[in-house]
Amino acid sequence: MTSSSILHWLGDERLLLSLMAGQPVWVLLLVALIAIAMLSRGADWMVDGVVDLARHTGMSEVVIGATVVSLGTTLPEAFVSVMAAYMGNPGLALGNGVGSIIADTGLIFGLTCILATVPANRYILDRTGWVQVGSATLLVVISVILLALAPAGSEPVLGRRVGVLFLLLLLAYLYLTYRWSRRSGESSGNADATDSRGIWLCWLMVIGGLLLIVTGARLLVPAASQIALRFGVPEDVVAATLVAFGTSLPELMTAITAIRKGHPEITVGNIVGADVLNTLFVIGAAAAAAPLAIPGNFFHFHFPAMLLILYSFRLFIFVNREGRFHRWQGFWLLAVYVGYLLLQYALNIGSVTG
Repeated sequence: MTSSSILHWLGDERLLLSLMAGQPVWVLLLVALIAIAMLSRGADWMVDGVVDLARHTGMSEVVIGATVVSLGTTLPEAFVSVMAAYMGNPGLALGNGVGSIIADTGLIFGLTCILATVPANRYILDRTGWVQVGSATLLVVISVILLALAPAGSEPVLGRRVGVLFLLLLLAYLYLTYRWSRRSGESSGNADATDSRGIWLCWLMVIGGLLLIVTGARLLVPAASQIALRFGVPEDVVAATLVAFGTSLPELMTAITAIRKGHPEITVGNIVGADVLNTLFVIGAAAAAAPLAIPGNFFHFHFPAMLLILYSFRLFIFVNREGRFHRWQGFWLLAVYVGYLLLQYALNIGSVTG
């Protein structure tokens, strides 16, 4: 098998689904169980590695979550989107990025606020939070301008120049996040690393955990989809739930494990960073690979839903003077996400991948 065929197999969701389609139910169940075990073990390794890495470097866990962890958990979206654009299916890339922002902030962060007391590091979030909402707003503004300039009856297109611009902004964001962290003087709260793992072992745990999470997610979604189809679940329901939810599995597993281990601040950084990367990295890299057409339903449905969730999150950062997010804020974000899904079904609007 050549390297190009391996990349094609990993990047094309249809090939994964067709591979699973020919397997008996017991094989699908075995694959699903193995994938869940990989997700669980990978999340354990990654969270433990992040905590010790924060102790070694003096960087806060929220910053490592917003950079290292979010970069790792958005790699599935970026890889699938770039390969889809390269192989002539660019429409998947825009939906992948926007859908992941909506799912990460509305569903995953909303559930995190409901289940745990989530700290709000104002110094970091007052900066990265503006990048989070600003990058998404920039995407919408550019899209609206392109819509106004597009010939009548044609769809606006995010060109390669926009993709390169987003990638340059991504590099600036990663650099500024590191500078903000060092300037804040905020560490993980335990500068003594004598009892923690060596720094190289920490990196090995973070990278190894991310690889397990990403691989587990890639295996679980097609296996679970085929199991659901075998038991009579309609194909459109499977596509709009299991498949659309699949690329957000890494963020979800990270959130659950971080809460269980008492480090919800990792989830805050991961969600904020993942939102930025879904715009600048996932959509940017895909647009740089091939121009992305913007369907009309994004302007009257998907973009408004994304901005409502992100500006709600931005407002919560502003009003939370106690240094933590409140449970009712999680319920609001989750309600917006559920309402978005229900309207999508009721109005028969084309879904985006989340």
